[in-house]
Amino acid sequence: MEKDLPLIPAKRYFTIGEVSELCGVKPHVLRYWEQEFTQLRPMKRRGNRRYYQHHEVLMIRRIRDLLYDEGFTISGARNKLQEIVQTERDKRRNGEVMLEGVDDLADAVDELDDLADASEFEGADSSNSSASLGDNMSRQRLEIVRRELTEIRDLLAA
Repeated sequence: MEKDLPLIPAKRYFTIGEVSELCGVKPHVLRYWEQEFTQLRPMKRRGNRRYYQHHEVLMIRRIRDLLYDEGFTISGARNKLQEIVQTERDKRRNGEVMLEGVDDLADAVDELDDLADASEFEGADSSNSSASLGDNMSRQRLEIVRRELTEIRDLLAA
């Protein structure tokens, strides 16, 4: 059923209305699930407005799948979620963390290297000092991002 749901946009926070649309669940159901599933704790801001993060949207989709598609009861889904969370903790503790994103990070670092090389080549013929200054700042930003991605990749691979 999750295949019918829209892609989750690359945002930091989602309102309850957005999560409702992304997960195919009414807002009042989301508020109820917050009471039933302790792992689901959206941040609340002014006027008790809820802001969900990406991992919470994924968790809501998993809860929806357990309840609606796999036929679990609320307590059964709660137990299954706790089991999944405990399994992930054990994997992390034992160093069995999945490194799915390491290859993607390596590709991103390579692309940034290519961009930096291309901008250096294009900047070599530039006689306009303000354009050259802008190119230099762009290269510096790219280099910072490249270094950060490299550090993340190395941490994940360790």
